[in-house]
Amino acid sequence: MNFQNTAYAALLASSLLLIGGCDQAEKAAQQMISKTAEAAKQAIDDTHKAAEQALNEATGGRLIEQEQPEKERKESSHTI
Repeated sequence: MNFQNTAYAALLASSLLLIGGCDQAEKAAQQMISKTAEAAKQAIDDTHKAAEQALNEATGGRLIEQEQPEKERKESSHTI
């Protein structure tokens, strides 16, 4: 009977250690995911900024002329 009590106590203790280890692993994984998400966001922001700068340099600082609205195109075609 003493052996059974010892076995149950060992099983309970190992279960508690396993659960505690799982909680620590989950917290570590959440921290890693958070840091990875922040790094990805920063990379996207940096890429966006570099693309805007390259576009600005390519256009000489001017905005690219947008297409005329449909109404203005029709009016200009009538005057020709």
